[in-house]
Amino acid sequence: MTPISPRYLLQFSEPAGYLDFARFGPPSHAVLDTTARLLEKATHAGPATVDELMREETRAKAAAARLCRSDVDHVVLQPNTSLGLLQAAFNSAGGTVLVSAAEFPANTYPWARAEQAGRLTVRRMPGGFVTADRVDDALTDDVTTVSVSAVDYRTGYRADLAALRDVVGDRVLVVDGIQGFGVIEAPWEVADVLVVGGQKWLRAGWGTGFAVLSDRALERMDPVLSGWTGARDPGLFDDEIHPADGTAAAWSISNLSPVTSGAFAVALELVEETGVGVIAAHVADRVAELEDVLLSRGAEIVSARERRAGILAFTVPEHAPEQIGAALAAAGVTATVRPEHVRLSSHVSTTAETVDRLRAALL
Repeated sequence: MTPISPRYLLQFSEPAGYLDFARFGPPSHAVLDTTARLLEKATHAGPATVDELMREETRAKAAAARLCRSDVDHVVLQPNTSLGLLQAAFNSAGGTVLVSAAEFPANTYPWARAEQAGRLTVRRMPGGFVTADRVDDALTDDVTTVSVSAVDYRTGYRADLAALRDVVGDRVLVVDGIQGFGVIEAPWEVADVLVVGGQKWLRAGWGTGFAVLSDRALERMDPVLSGWTGARDPGLFDDEIHPADGTAAAWSISNLSPVTSGAFAVALELVEETGVGVIAAHVADRVAELEDVLLSRGAEIVSARERRAGILAFTVPEHAPEQIGAALAAAGVTATVRPEHVRLSSHVSTTAETVDRLRAALL
């Protein structure tokens, strides 16, 4: 395995026992320092300050584009994944959208709301891994869009995006990438709409994210959920309503915080500098360590064992998840506790002490 860069590891200082990156990834020192620097700059604003700060958006878009093997004309910054998916739904060309009923609500409510507004029809697949075969079986001529999470939030299962692209064909493929982007290698470029939030695995803090749109999406989707910054010549105040821009900028609603844009840029650049493949390999190694501990303590793994990302869900026979969660909390282990299981999610910075705390908590 390629050694992880010491510079990367030194960026993080979450406490030992933190195993909840699928919910929130404590930001890096680079994100913290950039946020402070840009806020300090804003505090002493001068004639050129606002224009200088707004350049952080382009920097973040460029970093996202490089990681997605795209370009800035196809990238738009978003404050969260939910807004990007809401825009995908309301900007849809109509027809029937195929989406799993077991998706995280951020990827079900937008389609349901768009259906209520009369913009499309929703067909919900039964729960279970979203595989190419299952999607293929569910496709009919009226399906225009398929929406899927790159990584299932419950099980950590990594969807085979390339295989999904093959069966979806010329339809629009919408991918929620928040649970995997930056820590798994995937062919992100096969998505027509890729939406990513930065507060989890990218460790960029809340209020950060982006969407990447393919040429197919730009051609077929009507950016009705768009604001003045998404119009052509947004700085021309001539009392007219301008048409939407022809690039991904059409999905812009208003100016975002240049402070969060700068923080997001440095978080993306840190991933780019370290290498997604290197990060993915180290995350997989830590998940395997945690799995060994769980199995040695009689736990049952209920998350994906193959094609998995950084998520590890488990149960312990004859013990309710809330009991296990309480034992973990008492030992200083942070996890997500749900009625059906306990979910652990580790990162590169997960320490040996964290593994030991988990082992001790499950005695």
